[in-house]
Amino acid sequence: MFTGIIEAIGTIVQTEQQGSNVTLTIQSPISNELKIDQSVAHNGVCLTVIAVQQDTHQVTAIEETLQKTTLGTWRENTQVNLERCTQVGARLDGHIVQGHVDQTGVCIGLTEQDGSWLYTFRYVPSRQNIVVEKGSICVNGTSLTAFDAEGDTFKVAIIPYTYEHTTIHAVKVGSRVNLEFDIVGKYVAKMMEGRFSKQ
Repeated sequence: MFTGIIEAIGTIVQTEQQGSNVTLTIQSPISNELKIDQSVAHNGVCLTVIAVQQDTHQVTAIEETLQKTTLGTWRENTQVNLERCTQVGARLDGHIVQGHVDQTGVCIGLTEQDGSWLYTFRYVPSRQNIVVEKGSICVNGTSLTAFDAEGDTFKVAIIPYTYEHTTIHAVKVGSRVNLEFDIVGKYVAKMMEGRFSKQ
């Protein structure tokens, strides 16, 4: 489990195709602290560390992950948000994040507001994937508060610290992002769907 509070930004230094899988080598300030078999969220995608060497670590993504997330577009020099799994007893500063990307979305609006940034994203709504007004949404692994949630769009406001310490500064109009919707909202939607289907 994760919280959506980004620890560090990593940089892809190598990609290697292995059949239908891709192995990525990432350089980051926390790579030397990682252990093999550890789960780490990369732009919100939970991946298992398979190797650690000095300031780099390696992870492998299978075809399902490549198709359902933005990971298939990552190349050398791509920067990604990194978060290690939550420790039991630690403060939950963000929200409950599984590291299981539900779908990708696209940035359709970006406005600088004299010290903050307003992003608008579009996604494909479904019964399970819903955005709740003033609820939590995970964008590229970052826990954010959604507002102006209407139809297939929502907005998030970014403070300077988040803009500087995550990869959101690289997101422009037209950029695709990984989205994980609030797990509580997904469970409620699933229960309601089952309830109404029996009536």
